[in-house]
Amino acid sequence: MTQTTALPPPKAGAGVLDLLRAFRADEVAADRYAADRLAKATAVEPRLKAFEYLPIDVTRRPGPLSGIPVGIKDIIATADMPTTNGSPIYQGHVPAADAWVVERLRNLGATIFGKTVSTEFAWRHPGPTVNPWNPDHTPGGSSSGSAAAVAAGLVPLALGTQTLGSVIRPAAFNGIVGLKPSFGAIPRIGVHPLSPSLDHVGFFARRVDDVALALALTAGASDGDRHGRPLPAFAVDLERGLEPLGKPRIGIVRFEKWSRAEPGQQRAFDAAIARARDAGAVLEELELAAFDRENWPAINTILSSEGALIFADLVARFPDRTSDQLKSQVERGKALAALDYLKAKAIQEKWRTAFATEISGYDALLTLPAFGEAPRGLHATGDAEYCAPWTFLGVPAVTLPAGFGNNGLLLGIQLVARYREDKRLLQVAKWFEAALGFDPGMPVIAS
Repeated sequence: MTQTTALPPPKAGAGVLDLLRAFRADEVAADRYAADRLAKATAVEPRLKAFEYLPIDVTRRPGPLSGIPVGIKDIIATADMPTTNGSPIYQGHVPAADAWVVERLRNLGATIFGKTVSTEFAWRHPGPTVNPWNPDHTPGGSSSGSAAAVAAGLVPLALGTQTLGSVIRPAAFNGIVGLKPSFGAIPRIGVHPLSPSLDHVGFFARRVDDVALALALTAGASDGDRHGRPLPAFAVDLERGLEPLGKPRIGIVRFEKWSRAEPGQQRAFDAAIARARDAGAVLEELELAAFDRENWPAINTILSSEGALIFADLVARFPDRTSDQLKSQVERGKALAALDYLKAKAIQEKWRTAFATEISGYDALLTLPAFGEAPRGLHATGDAEYCAPWTFLGVPAVTLPAGFGNNGLLLGIQLVARYREDKRLLQVAKWFEAALGFDPGMPVIAS
């Protein structure tokens, strides 16, 4: 009788494609992987605080994502576990149905691996999650728990949302890959709104191929989300991943706020440019001065106006269970005139129309995802000014880890492309990932 040799269990930092390939060769590993991750999550949760709720049933289901545990941000509805929206108002609330994207993941065979901590209604009041690289620092937000859980190796894939910078910034702070797809690429049915003109569903993972696969499998449209527009379909090969775009042409966008970036972030950014040039890419400085001046006031007007409409009644009914940050946002929105909102929407439409022409000749833009390392303290989640322009436009954006800063925390870069050119952006990102050749490894978390 031939004796088979047991394969070693997948490493904690294995990516989605790594795991799917391993599971094909070892069904036992596939059956036990989510349970192993649950044991690890349970052990480190008192320290990391990434989860609002951990799953009870992690039985593997059939499908193209079979055996893959996926963390779900806690503003995204799950019918079999609580969805608190980061608020005591919804403590213990179990929705009647899954969000559209959760149902899609279940149908793909993914294991819905609990609910990850969100700031209150995905706005600025932080939850308890710490940065896995240093618990004295924020993990970023609002998708705090999703980013920390992927960085810590508890799940290889997690859902987040972004209205200003809530996928890109925490991904950068935690040293992982974050993808904000084009606006409307994934229906938001069952996702608690913050600003419907700006809300995006996105992903956290360890590799570009992994977020590319997640988007390829979950992008879609639904009559229930009037902002939805399906992406051109694409596939990701499990053996080779996504085909990278060879020697891309990239515009470098620093913006006027560049001078406020930490020196370490500036150095990491310039080093990434040098490595890309050495690898054969063409990179040129690009000025977007008018867009730089106009996007931040306009996006905040839109967010405050729409947020006030959504949350004013809630704040009035539950003043003792809503934060000062949410109350302030509602007051800002109520103070705005209808004309202010309409002007901001007109600016948004102007730039959404003009952007493709503004970056003509480039495959993507390269910019910062944040001003530097994750700030110290858990009272705030960092500045979103480098993420907001691309949320405002609704164009796809991805962040990659690019190095360590002076405090031993992660620094990233951000790539951006034209609306609905998500596949092209991801091909550029995969090329850049190889050119950087940077792997931050895994943080050590005391259990």
